[in-house]
Amino acid sequence: MLRRVEAGAAVVVCSTCRLSAGQREDGEGRRGGALLAQALRSVQASDSSYAAVEVQEMPCLFACQRHCTVHLRAPGKVGYVLGDFTPDEEAARAILDYAIRHAASDEGVVRYADWPQGVKGHFIVRTPPEGFVCT
Repeated sequence: MLRRVEAGAAVVVCSTCRLSAGQREDGEGRRGGALLAQALRSVQASDSSYAAVEVQEMPCLFACQRHCTVHLRAPGKVGYVLGDFTPDEEAARAILDYAIRHAASDEGVVRYADWPQGVKGHFIVRTPPEGFVCT
């Protein structure tokens, strides 16, 4: 069930997420999570400043009450699950912009003033890094 990936800054996309709260997939049968992963990779390919963040996919992050969810993580840093995105370039850019700031931070905490507008209101949960809890 587990597949090893490189340790490092990553956006893990739920590849099986719904397209929206009311729609499972688009007219061509594509899930929202798969479309969001595609948008993330497209934005990443267009701008080398995003190369430090890996885009990874896995089926089901178990955030099924939400749609188009991602998990931002990096070794030794607080992680975050975000959701309710529209799977498009604008959302992908906001997620990657936040992921770059997250990766550059000491503990995974980015000042609210530095959050891209496109991630505000999308946070679902934060997760402590292994061996730590937040204070």
